[in-house]
Amino acid sequence: MRLFGRKRNKDEHRYYLLPGMGRSNKRKRATFLRAALVVGLVISALVAWFIYHVNSVGI
Repeated sequence: MRLFGRKRNKDEHRYYLLPGMGRSNKRKRATFLRAALVVGLVISALVAWFIYHVNSVGI
């Protein structure tokens, strides 16, 4: 099919999703990121409490 004198390339607008580029994978990555942030905050709070406790008691 010609469009204004130019041959239309059907493959030009075709694309393929590689594994891991889908919506479900993005949702899974977001869930993993949230869990990692929560675990990081909890561990950093425990380390901060331990450092405070060591400095205040003087073990």
